[in-house]
Amino acid sequence: MPLSWLTVLGAGMVVLHFLQKLLFPYFWDDFWFLLKVVLVGIRLEKYKKRGELVTVLDKFLSHAKRQPWKPFIIYEGDIYTYQDVDKRSSRVAHVFLNHSSLKKGDTVALLMSNEPDFIHVWFGLAKLGCVVAFLNSNIRANSLLNCIRTCGPTALVVGADLLGTVEEILPSLPEDISVWGMKDSVPQGVISLKEKLGTSSDEPVPRSRHVVSCLKSTCLYIFTSGTTGLPKAAVISQLQVLRGSAALWAFGCTADDIVYITLPLYHSSGAILGISGCVELGATCVLKKKFSASQFWSDCKKYDVTVFQYIGELCRYLCKQPKREEEKDHKVRLAIGNGIRSDVWREFLDRFGNIKVCEFYGATEANISFMNHTGKIGAVGRTNFFYKLLFTFDLIKFDFQKDEPMRNEQGWCIHVKKGEPGLLISRVHAKNPFFGYAGSYKHTKNKLLCDVFKKGDVYLNTGDLIVQDQDNFLYFWDRTGDTFRWKGENVATTEVADVIGMLDFIQEANVYGVAISGYEGRAGMASIILKPNESLDLEKLYEQVVTSLPAYACPRFLRIQEKMETTGTFKLLKYQLVKEGFNPLKISDPLYFMDNLKKSYVSLTREIYDQIMLGEIKL
Repeated sequence: MPLSWLTVLGAGMVVLHFLQKLLFPYFWDDFWFLLKVVLVGIRLEKYKKRGELVTVLDKFLSHAKRQPWKPFIIYEGDIYTYQDVDKRSSRVAHVFLNHSSLKKGDTVALLMSNEPDFIHVWFGLAKLGCVVAFLNSNIRANSLLNCIRTCGPTALVVGADLLGTVEEILPSLPEDISVWGMKDSVPQGVISLKEKLGTSSDEPVPRSRHVVSCLKSTCLYIFTSGTTGLPKAAVISQLQVLRGSAALWAFGCTADDIVYITLPLYHSSGAILGISGCVELGATCVLKKKFSASQFWSDCKKYDVTVFQYIGELCRYLCKQPKREEEKDHKVRLAIGNGIRSDVWREFLDRFGNIKVCEFYGATEANISFMNHTGKIGAVGRTNFFYKLLFTFDLIKFDFQKDEPMRNEQGWCIHVKKGEPGLLISRVHAKNPFFGYAGSYKHTKNKLLCDVFKKGDVYLNTGDLIVQDQDNFLYFWDRTGDTFRWKGENVATTEVADVIGMLDFIQEANVYGVAISGYEGRAGMASIILKPNESLDLEKLYEQVVTSLPAYACPRFLRIQEKMETTGTFKLLKYQLVKEGFNPLKISDPLYFMDNLKKSYVSLTREIYDQIMLGEIKL
């Protein structure tokens, strides 16, 4: 009798297993992932109840005591242990303690390329309780000045290779900002931080100087391009850094992993997910100054890399490289990032071996994120009933002509159906706050939607269009508004238009992104109206954009128009222009293409257009 019951039970378990696989194929994947999400929340709540608010810096200092000799950063063959970084960052802290009036809560702007001193300065300032503002190392002139003024720093620390960029704007900087250069010989008006580090103490800095009383206090400013033009300083709290630092762990990384970071550290992906993620694990990071497709796999083999971070373009560049033997001779098991196209994803897996690609979605300032913990090709993440209980989000209908969410007769926003692209919005409340931007509150206010589904509710408008399929996988569809992505960077069209508009022969510039087969994101295009009786100077226009904008923001195409469509509030319409693209056979207006060899814009002929579409001309 007992045997028959065991037989029935066993058979029942088998049936349940097959039913689960058939009806709920991702049940266990979702279960284990949600368990990790809940564990992160429980850990944070425990810290609060004990009155012990542990930050990423505290975790780093703990590792420096427990595993002082373990490599933390490997850079150009040099090894920096946890103890090395601890002592060097303490030297930075003592320089500012002894030679400045910096105090807890002050903001310090950091303009550096990827190098160990980026982390030394960041952690050293954090030991003093300072807020660190990461400046994009590609920006210059007025954009750089705007970023500095926006975050209101007491000091600015500049890498040796970027002192020339800062020297150009020194006369325009606010008088109360002290400028420190990571070089022995610095321009007049700049203090040599490197020189003072040579005689500075590496003794530990008292924890009282950086201890936090609230995890919602500001930790960093990270600049992000929005729809209002110039970069905005997103407020990054200690809570956000802690959550972001758990991403590598959530994807299955451990202390034994060696993480390869080629993404810029001024981005949240490189700094928070990458560096802070390694701190969370107590792992080792291989830091690269700039991404190199030709050196990528040889670096992975040389340093025994097991995990690397990517943006979609990075993977595409790797797939475009000539095949070589060492591209499968490596220990890489995980690739973590966002923006990889499905066809590139498949090609990457076929070509480079058994690597799990872990895609995620998350904007720097957003209070919502998704992770594709199953490895489903093309998806940026997935959701389910329980995830929505923890993080309330919705996908709503969007009016592309009016560039705003649709509302019904009662004034409420409208849910989209599964399979239909919708604007991603995330509910803002005490447990899932939106910290907004530094400076004018209007930037923060512009990102919020009020009275969405009921009176008084508030949601964050991510500006991203997402599709949810029948299996609850989420796919990125496009960006709304004025911002588009190119070369892994967000391009604010208003900023580009302002730069073009400075030319004396330009009356109006309307900038937008156009899709090109074979490329991630959208390439920049500018529709231009000339002033009456003025002629187009293509060489001068080329010089203006390349000297005033980062390379990724320079418009690749020009379109000369006689008039532009606007809304009732005189906002330039882009929808039709984006739809028409840059095909000279379909557009009667004069079209031009950016030719870097000729250092000018040249006429976009049928021949050039065909070469671009066939991939013979690289953008």
